[in-house]
Amino acid sequence: MRAVMLAAALVAALLADTARAGADAQRGQQAYEARCAGCHSVDADRIGPRHAGLLGRPAGSVAGFDYSDALRRSGITWDAALLERWLADPEALVPGQRMGYRLGDAQARADIVAYLVSLSPGR
Repeated sequence: MRAVMLAAALVAALLADTARAGADAQRGQQAYEARCAGCHSVDADRIGPRHAGLLGRPAGSVAGFDYSDALRRSGITWDAALLERWLADPEALVPGQRMGYRLGDAQARADIVAYLVSLSPGR
């Protein structure tokens, strides 16, 4: 059983790496608008916090946004790999956080991460 779980984890990691290698920021913008914009915006806080400049920003640090205690205390500083893990399963990454959405499509995750990376200073 343990070997099967390990094999599944390795396959998932390989698929995520493959998707990241083929990531496209333009597709990511479209996916962001379709899947994320109901709660988030690039430039303004909504139900979720704004995403412009997300990479390199500590989780739970947008001034004035009401984050969960779990996210605020997580110690995470956002990078592409953590964003991909977050989008795949936020609760697995930060138990007790408030985002109730998972994105199972590895390619869409990679594309959205590429889009968010493109919005970060110095990219």
